[in-house]
Amino acid sequence: MSEPTTEPAELPESAELTASPRRPAPDRTAGGRPRPEGVLVVDKPRGPTSHDVVARLRRALGVKRIGHAGTLDPMASGVLVALVGEATKLAPYLTAQDKRYTARVVLGVGTDTLDADGEVTATQPLPAWLHEELGALIAAGVPGGGEALAAAAPRIAAALAAERARRAQTPPAYSAIKVAGQRSYALARAGQAVDLSARPVEVRSLALAGAFRGGPLPPAAPAGTAPAADAAPAADAAPAVLELELDVSKGYYVRSLARDLGAHLGVPAHLSALRRTASGAFAVEQAVPLDAGADALRAALRPLAEAAASSLPVAHLTEDGARRARLGQSLTRSDFSAAPEQPGAAVWLDPEGYVVALGAPEVVDDTGAEDPATPSLPRFSVLRGFSGTSGMGEKPAL
Repeated sequence: MSEPTTEPAELPESAELTASPRRPAPDRTAGGRPRPEGVLVVDKPRGPTSHDVVARLRRALGVKRIGHAGTLDPMASGVLVALVGEATKLAPYLTAQDKRYTARVVLGVGTDTLDADGEVTATQPLPAWLHEELGALIAAGVPGGGEALAAAAPRIAAALAAERARRAQTPPAYSAIKVAGQRSYALARAGQAVDLSARPVEVRSLALAGAFRGGPLPPAAPAGTAPAADAAPAADAAPAVLELELDVSKGYYVRSLARDLGAHLGVPAHLSALRRTASGAFAVEQAVPLDAGADALRAALRPLAEAAASSLPVAHLTEDGARRARLGQSLTRSDFSAAPEQPGAAVWLDPEGYVVALGAPEVVDDTGAEDPATPSLPRFSVLRGFSGTSGMGEKPAL
């Protein structure tokens, strides 16, 4: 699940835009130590919720203002980007970035939540053709795509191609999307039918990384009860597993991929394992274990300027431009030593390399100008103001 949430309370917009024109001193704890601030890439283990991870980080770092840039379900592991202190203001921009996953999809068993944590809702023996294609894939060493995959398993290849072409996806009923002010999962747990609209998504890449017969079977029926009509398949028709690697846009649910892939193949399916290997510019190789300890977590914090610059375009302010930006004033190109070259949000740094603001070019309407042939000078507006400190008492290395 990739529906992003942010949790910390943030400063009122008015407080951000009326900050001191001078860069304040770093915030410090009661003991005089610089208060932790920046971006922390955590390797979330399977089990805790994203909210649980944030709560543990608050205790470990002694900081209340922490959020994250994209939820991971309890059964999922991998990259959870934690935003500490002023870095919480980056949340809307970091959550919008692409995510990369490895996933395992079980074919032949469906669940209500579309993952392994749910209740089994359907089981079905795999058809003979699907067994044949799986056998061909295993024998061929599971080619990841192209003509080799299509030759070994044409229907599986077609199902994957259909998912690559997907431009809209229906989220799972068990999701955090709000319906009439209530979370969809709360309505689903209460037994209410939830009808969520499809949302725009993009699949940057989707490849088959593995396939094998045999997979998690539904739990056995209690002793003394007759098997249901859709009870677990016989041993020779056990579920199968496809291992996938995918790179997707914001808002994409891998649990929905499992459901839809099964529908393409004509069998129920669910997600049995999920690991996020990257979120935007932050990869699992950079991640620190959640139980690493307070000192290791502090050491792994990436400074605000460095983390922001790895994810957004960068512009450099003059001294006077930095002063004006801290006051929330509109800027012109003369306020930059290196002005933004792209539309959309950019990180504005002062001459010392500290983050002053996130800003963007103003949209100018010249249709009512007295002389349309003379365009207005481009101006730039502050979107979010920052304190301008590194938060760790160190000059950012850019």
